[in-house]
Formats: sequence, C-alpha cells, structure tokens
Amino acid sequence: MSRALSVLGWLGRALLFVILAYATAGLVGGSIPANAGWTPPAQGVRILVEDNGIHTGLVLPVRAAGIDWSQDFPASDIADPRYARFGWVAVGWGDRAFYVETPTWSDVNPLTVLRAATGSARTVLHVEHVDEPPPAPDTRAIMLSEEQYRRLVAYIRASRGPGGKVAGGYDVNDVFYDGRGSYSAIRTCNEWTGGALRAAGVRVGVWTPFPIDVMAWF
Repeated sequence: MSRALSVLGWLGRALLFVILAYATAGLVGGSIPANAGWTPPAQGVRILVEDNGIHTGLVLPVRAAGIDWSQDFPASDIADPRYARFGWVAVGWGDRAFYVETPTWSDVNPLTVLRAATGSARTVLHVEHVDEPPPAPDTRAIMLSEEQYRRLVAYIRASRGPGGKVAGGYDVNDVFYDGRGSYSAIRTCNEWTGGALRAAGVRVGVWTPFPIDVMAWF
C-alpha cells in the first residue's frame, strides 16, 4: 500500500510539474512579440477579437475588401437563416469535442480537455452570424489594411476542411464546419487565433495557447 501511495504521489508531483511548465511556457510565448514593428493603419478593415474565457475568435464584417463571407457561410447552413442578415460573422477553430462540449467554463469536462490536449484530428470551424458586438472588456477592435485582411482571410479559409457542415451550433445562428489541421496542447483554439493574426502581420505573441496571450496585446 505504501509503495502504491508513493507512486501516486510521484505521479501527482510529475503532473503538477507538467502543468506548471506548460502554463509558464504559454505565458512566456505569449509575451514575446511576432511582427514587433506592426502599427495599425489609419484606415482599412476593422475586425474584432473576442474571448469567452476559454475560446478566442475573430469577428469579421460579412463584406469588406472584396471578401463576401456569405458565400463561404451561407444563410441556409444555420437553423434560422434570418440571422444571416446581420453584418458580421464570428469565426473560431478547435477540437470538435472540446468546442461542442465546452462553450463555457461551467461545461468543462477534464476528460474532454485531456483528450483534446493529447491531440485530435477532428477539428471544426465554429461560425456565428452576429450583429456588431458592442464595446466590452472581452472584445478588442483591430484595424487592418486591406492586404493584411486578405492574408487573414486566406488563413481562415485554409483552416476549413473538405467536409462542409458537420453539426448545428449552440443556438439558431451558428454552425460548425469541418476543420483542417490537428488540435493539441501546442495548437489550441487560441493559438489558431494568434496564428491568424500573425499571418496578417499583426503584433501578437509568438505562441498563444491561452486567451490572455491573445487579448493582452490589444
């Protein structure tokens, strides 16, 4: 019995060390800037970055700089097509089970988190048809040039898989699409958001696994 308790104690200490090391690495990676010389243009395309405490995502105008998201995400894909009249789409990426099962902290299941963290190829794009979000502590506005915005769009489109719509969303105005790429503790939903901003040329952390790693820059 004492040997078993000793092994369990060792495993517990090892797990705590891994968690602390991961958290520290994430905060360090999020504090080192990519695109350090970036400054927002005076004019261009205004986008938003949002954070619900677990998932960060991008909120984009439906039509801007020659991009029309209604062609990528048609009204017929959501339960209530009337919401597609809104002028914005909120887009995020992540593990399918993690995204579908953990919309908020109250829904977090440790086993779902663990399975996602160890690696999953079943990823999705989450798309919500929304009105322009009002100013709020969990939302940041960013101005991009048209060229930067088109690079952001290319990153998002490259994250969509060939399978089309895979599930309804949390409500009548959102939907999940087949995603491309693998989710893990290294490439989280927040790192996807950070990667999109880095691809556009925006100053953000070189590695952004946590929401704060993204949001603290704006």
